[in-house]
Amino acid sequence: MFGVTTSDDYRPVAWMGRYPVDVTTMLVGVHVAMAILAALLVAFGGGSILGYLQFDSAGVWYGGQVWRLFTYAFVHAPSSLLWFAIEMYMLFVFGREVERFIGRHAYIVLYAVLLIAPTIVLTTWGLRQRSALAGSPALHFGIFVAFATIYPRVELFLRIMAKWVALILAGVYTFQLLAYHAWTDLTVVWTSIGAAFLFIELPCCAKAAPKPRCRARRCLCLDRSDPR
Repeated sequence: MFGVTTSDDYRPVAWMGRYPVDVTTMLVGVHVAMAILAALLVAFGGGSILGYLQFDSAGVWYGGQVWRLFTYAFVHAPSSLLWFAIEMYMLFVFGREVERFIGRHAYIVLYAVLLIAPTIVLTTWGLRQRSALAGSPALHFGIFVAFATIYPRVELFLRIMAKWVALILAGVYTFQLLAYHAWTDLTVVWTSIGAAFLFIELPCCAKAAPKPRCRARRCLCLDRSDPR
């Protein structure tokens, strides 16, 4: 996938004692560190600094602040740290499975696509209407969509298959945003869903991706060729 993949592409980046450290683990660590930093900044009156990190289409177009295209996802409001903790748990669980399936380098590309695609769309939208964005819920929902695309028949909560969980959550997310006319957030969510699904399903990606390894103690032993 994206060139020649080697066996090293499916090994941990490093080890901490007996515990492997992969890209997903590192991403969780970075997000947690940024959430703690944001909480400290707000606590000591420096919350305004976070405003320079969130995405703002006007800042990109008229101020040349291109870093906003990337840094927005690492701005985590202290008021929603409980949901942030759940989000990080989901990233850790499902992100590692996606990384193991497609390989480290392809996973980094996937994460970068999910990071930048929504802000590219919003930057274009910003020519007509100013838009802003902060946080990473849609990005990491895209990681779950990638997982559900790879392992659609894996049973998750209440023995519901991953593909149905993804569809249910996407529907709930969509109707919630529609109710409040949150068009920017709705655009971000569906950009992330589409990008994740297409990244996994594109023929060039599917051909290069390996078959999932069967794990005797886990449910992730389904072949993607199984009927959905």
